[in-house]
Amino acid sequence: MPQLAMEIGAAARVLKLLGDPTRLTILAILNQRECCVCELLEVFSTSQPAISQHLRKLKDAGLIKEERRGQWVYYSLRPQSEYYSLLQAVLSYVPDQDENIRKIETANPTARCGC
Repeated sequence: MPQLAMEIGAAARVLKLLGDPTRLTILAILNQRECCVCELLEVFSTSQPAISQHLRKLKDAGLIKEERRGQWVYYSLRPQSEYYSLLQAVLSYVPDQDENIRKIETANPTARCGC
């Protein structure tokens, strides 16, 4: 019985992370493409440290992974996560992020970090 309670507790922590609109939007974007922090800044009116903090929380929960390429770090969903199917179920109810992805892809590249 205690094992079940731990699993429910962990699932509750993940669902709590998904309850934040910024984190949920980040995950929805990452469900469609990988991004670096500077690309996500094109979507949100918040600071780079704030976006980095959201990404850290998602990474600590095992929902996303990072890949370093030179001096840039790219984030994507982590399909190996034990909560990946839960995440996909939640994201199926979230609108697609085509408009936000357009913002990222049409942003002035010199205004970004260079990734």
